[in-house]
Order: sequence, then structure tokens, then C-alpha cells
Amino acid sequence: MATRLPAPARRRQLLQVAVTRFAADGFHATAMNDIAIAAGVTKPVLYQHFESKRDLYLAVLEDVGERMLSSIVAAVEVAGGPREQVASGFAAYFRFVDEQPDAFLVLFGSGTRSDPEFDRQARRVEDRIAGAVARLIDAEISPDHRQTVAHGIVGLGEVVGRQWLASGREPSAEVVAVRIAELAWSGLRGVRPVSED
Repeated sequence: MATRLPAPARRRQLLQVAVTRFAADGFHATAMNDIAIAAGVTKPVLYQHFESKRDLYLAVLEDVGERMLSSIVAAVEVAGGPREQVASGFAAYFRFVDEQPDAFLVLFGSGTRSDPEFDRQARRVEDRIAGAVARLIDAEISPDHRQTVAHGIVGLGEVVGRQWLASGREPSAEVVAVRIAELAWSGLRGVRPVSED
């Protein structure tokens, strides 16, 4: 028998279990019953919180994205200057990937990208992270140029994160974060307005 939890705590638990199950087996191969059993609850309890497996998966994507964004923003807010913001942002990003690989893989994995609705949710997360990055870019460039650069930085983190997990997490997350932060910082220092002619 599952311990009675307040609704917000139960929802949090179900989201955490769902991340693990979806990362292991993918959306299609994971049944709601699998998640209920892993969470130690009945299917009716699971359906009290999520109307369907699709609803649960979308909630997982939103939750993972919010947690990732929050960790990056919190790290950047306390950084001393532009270079420290880049370093702190990538450190927080790769710490998240290291500590929550299942969450990262669900958010940015091919299973999410192959479904249009899931892909839109993942893109919303990318857009929000890029928006946060764009506000930090200290260059005299147009807003659309700023967004392009910000999305490039987000893409850099995403691709390196996938490669790093696939290759066995070597070197450490800290080392990878420093290497990518140095690359991004070097590139950001060279950002200049570009003529559209």
C-alpha cells in the first residue's frame, strides 16, 4: 500500500518515476501501469493526476524544462560578470545533465522529437532557455541576431550533452562545462552586427 501523500507531493513523485520509465523504455513501450507499479500506486491514482499517458509525458517535458531553466537562471544570477555568467550557466547545465541524465534524455531524445506535439513542447523549453541566454548577450546586435546566437549556444549545450552521455560521461561534467564555456565565450566576444544585404 502506498503512503498517502499530499497531491503536490504525489504529482512530483509520479513525474520523477515517469521520467525514469520513459527514459528507459520510451513513450510507446511504457504503459501507465508500468509507471503506477514503479510508483507504488494504483492506476486510478495515476489517472487522478494525469488524464492520459500523453498528458503525463507532456507534463514530464514541461517539468524537466522548468527545472533545467531554473537551475541555469539561478546560477547565472549570482555570477559576477559576462564571462562568469557563461561559465556558471554551462556549469549548471552540465551539472543538470550529470545529475539527471534521464530527464535530459527524455527532453532532448529522439523519441520526443519524433512526435509533433512533444517536439513543440521541447522547442518551447529551448526557446525559453534561449530567451534567458539572449538577455545576457552583451553586444550591439539586433534582437533577431541575439536570438540566433542564443539558440546556437543552447544547441551547443544540447549536442555536447548528448555526446557526453553517450560516450560514458568522460571527462567530468565540470571539465566539459569549462571547455564549452571557453568556446562559447570566445565566440561571444567576436559577435558583431552583420549586414542583411
